[in-house]
Amino acid sequence: MHEPAASSLLEEEPLLEEPSLNAYGRRKPDDRLNGAYAIFFILGIGSLLPWNFFITAKQYWMYKLQNCSGQPGPAGQGASDLRDFFESYISIASTVPSVLCLIGNFLLVNKVPAGVRILSSLFVMLAVFLVITVLVKVDTSTWTTHFFAITIVCVVVVSSASTIFSSSMFGLTSCFPMKNSQALISGQAMGGTVSAIASVIDLAATADVTDSALAYFLTADIFIVICIMVYLLLPKLEYSRYYMRSHKESPYLAAESPSSSLEDGSQGSVNSSFLAKGTRAPDIPPLRPILRKTAVLGFCLFYVFFISIIVFPSLSSNIESVNKSSGSPWTNKYFVPLTSFLLYNFSDWCGRQITAWIQAPGPKSKLLPALVLLRTVLLPLFILSNYQPRTRIKTVVFNRDVYPVAFTVLLGLSNGYLGTLAIIYGPKIMPKELAEAAGVVMTFYIVLGLALGSACSVLAVHLI
Repeated sequence: MHEPAASSLLEEEPLLEEPSLNAYGRRKPDDRLNGAYAIFFILGIGSLLPWNFFITAKQYWMYKLQNCSGQPGPAGQGASDLRDFFESYISIASTVPSVLCLIGNFLLVNKVPAGVRILSSLFVMLAVFLVITVLVKVDTSTWTTHFFAITIVCVVVVSSASTIFSSSMFGLTSCFPMKNSQALISGQAMGGTVSAIASVIDLAATADVTDSALAYFLTADIFIVICIMVYLLLPKLEYSRYYMRSHKESPYLAAESPSSSLEDGSQGSVNSSFLAKGTRAPDIPPLRPILRKTAVLGFCLFYVFFISIIVFPSLSSNIESVNKSSGSPWTNKYFVPLTSFLLYNFSDWCGRQITAWIQAPGPKSKLLPALVLLRTVLLPLFILSNYQPRTRIKTVVFNRDVYPVAFTVLLGLSNGYLGTLAIIYGPKIMPKELAEAAGVVMTFYIVLGLALGSACSVLAVHLI
């Protein structure tokens, strides 16, 4: 029996379906009551919950950065730049450090167990959110700039931890059937929907901004604790133990008999360039074959999130109702929370959920990158809506409230559907020995798109 050539390993067809029997004819355990699916869905919610809770609490941040008063006094005027461009500052603070964390996480894939990375990230997120919760009831009117600096530091830390958590989770799901990857991704979008719903409920239930924010951030604290609990429950499921054990016993980590490469429908045996004769995986996964194989899908993922972060939330959350002067609660109090945050996140979730039933175009289709590039047209559509304040581009072409609603739905649906296709295809077109590292690399494309897009969002806001 001859070992496969190095090139053949990289040209294998993707494994999109898992066989029901292993090499010895034993049936794989079923996911009873969809327990693992539910856990991955909950962990998906938790992976982006910090980011979503930061950006959705817009009224709270505006209140805190306006000298903790309802009226723009002198201190509030001094902090106007902080208020007007707060979403852009948060985007930069959350995405740029995340790129460095993803690089570090890739280097640690074979050095630090996924469980250690995931749990430590969750505890860091919990600690930071407890600090943010405490600051809600602290009077920061005399140190608004310092409060802004503390908030940005919290964003940097919690976003870095969230990045390590989400990329490690993507790597972990690579050894499970594809429906679990879809559950994780769908849960991420639901995290945005949950945060938006919580924001609207708190806004309606409490008249005081700080009371609303306190209930809001306490909700985030509780949910992070729930994520810790369900992650600890995951290895106790027979279904999860089977796939996690299979992942640990991968040929990439230890030498196996030739017949073992056929078990579980493996996407390819490991050739001599990846296997160190032996017994031990290299400290750093081979990056070049992963980048070469996932180049097109990686670009799609990068550009989807590049466009999305330019628009949301920097542009979309500043689009006001054209009937704002009417004084109704809909056009003033609830227009932005509902039409920007809730509608976008719900549409994003719907787009991701659709991939559970429809997976087209395929990983090698030219239609996928074409549809991704077509999303560029969304930028002028939002810019020419009723964005306020505007100093350079005075023309408002789409001067009815229905327009930003329709544009937001299109932005969310396309982000969820196209982004999910790209990220679930990535690890599946790689040999399973490189699937976890490929999952981390695909997350890197997302964060790179978010980082560059957040920088461009600042430019776009200043140019309007």
